[in-house]
Amino acid sequence: MPRITPAELEAARDRLVPDVIADGLSVLFCGINPGLMTAATGHHFARPGNRFWPVLHLSGFTARQLKPSEQEELLACGLGITNVAARATARADELSDEEFREGGRLLTEKVERFRPRWLAVAGVTAYRTAFGDRKARIGPQGRMMGDTRIWALPNPSGLNARWTLPAMAEEFRRLRSAAAAQGS
Repeated sequence: MPRITPAELEAARDRLVPDVIADGLSVLFCGINPGLMTAATGHHFARPGNRFWPVLHLSGFTARQLKPSEQEELLACGLGITNVAARATARADELSDEEFREGGRLLTEKVERFRPRWLAVAGVTAYRTAFGDRKARIGPQGRMMGDTRIWALPNPSGLNARWTLPAMAEEFRRLRSAAAAQGS
């Protein structure tokens, strides 16, 4: 990946990044919002310290560790990526609660349109804010969006030191098992 300058990162602020999505996916992964590296490159979870791509592979969702630039290959695996809030920021705390709630409303519309079997929100705090569910915990959620089940995952950001790579991979693996069981 070419080196991105600080000026290029700053120029990416507020940009929108297209979803990787199709009808009827097994799992639609949902980040909090695009970071500046994602917005600058156009590739989801692009910051080098983000653990999404390694965890996706370690959990068995992909046969090999994909690079962010290979994100479109997810569709062949029945997987996709979107975000709760569309606006790129340096940190998620730059988003207002209103942006999260509006993002939750738009995400619900998107899920009802594309009908993935599972929506996997990578960031339980973002899920709580977007959907007004203060008691949500990591794991499957009680609510559904139409026929779509919801799973809250740990945020794969490298800043989320509370979750180790193996522990995060195990949580993703639990989701993969649930999605495989539902698909049979």
